[in-house]
Amino acid sequence: MPDSSPLGLLLDVDGPIASPVSRTIATPTIIDDLITLAAADVPIAFITGRSADFIRHQVVAPLLAAGLPERIRMYGVCEKGAVWFPITSAGMGEVVVDHSVALPAAVVSEVRALVTATYADTMFFDETKRAMVSVEQRTDASPEAYLPAQEAFNDEAFALLVAQGLGVRYRDRTSPDANGEVPFRLDPTIISTDIESVTLDKDRGAERALAFFAESGELPTVWRSVGDSRSDYLMADHLHAAGYDVAHVDVRPADGVLERPYPVIVIGEEIHDEAGASFLDYWVNKLGLR
Repeated sequence: MPDSSPLGLLLDVDGPIASPVSRTIATPTIIDDLITLAAADVPIAFITGRSADFIRHQVVAPLLAAGLPERIRMYGVCEKGAVWFPITSAGMGEVVVDHSVALPAAVVSEVRALVTATYADTMFFDETKRAMVSVEQRTDASPEAYLPAQEAFNDEAFALLVAQGLGVRYRDRTSPDANGEVPFRLDPTIISTDIESVTLDKDRGAERALAFFAESGELPTVWRSVGDSRSDYLMADHLHAAGYDVAHVDVRPADGVLERPYPVIVIGEEIHDEAGASFLDYWVNKLGLR
């Protein structure tokens, strides 16, 4: 193992690692290259809105099946910073949940009931989330069916939270609570709507991951973040503000490449996990690991 890490990676999961269509790691080289990089002492953090259960089954399980090395620096930050855990050759370590950012249980129940009663043909309530609420597109629902239903659901969910007295924002709509505060937001993606604390986001996940890696040794000076959403740039924002040599890889640039004071990389015409696979392949070769 090298004396110091040559590179650090902060990776979104849906898009660059897992296919947004199958919701699985559909490109086998991604698993192989993650293991190769981890074996070379590259700190790798999966920073995602997904649940710990999703990462356990869709990311960690295939990594374990392919053979994770014993000495690695790997970490998971789920639900945009509300849940975190180490990943070792034995699997996932203790899962820690920040319950202070969770929605009230009664509101969670009402959102679940809304999905079941009105939207079950196009979406489902993610029962694996521990702090945030996610309502996700069914894999058998087409985008043409899901997206209009998502818009209607978002409107109803916003109204539901307002009726419960929660401060919430959704796009250009804001409804403060009785104290004038807005602690929650609706955050739609191409396959889901998240209802979450406004304190949760990818920069919070990046901060937590760096703190974890710092406990096990020197941090790399070179970092790359990879994601498919505009909010994924926040990982690189945090790294840049902390003084690291960082670039962000945007695997869905059609949504608009953001202007940033650090390089933003687009992998040719490739998108999503195809681009993610090419990115990992590039670094395996660049570091002389193949």
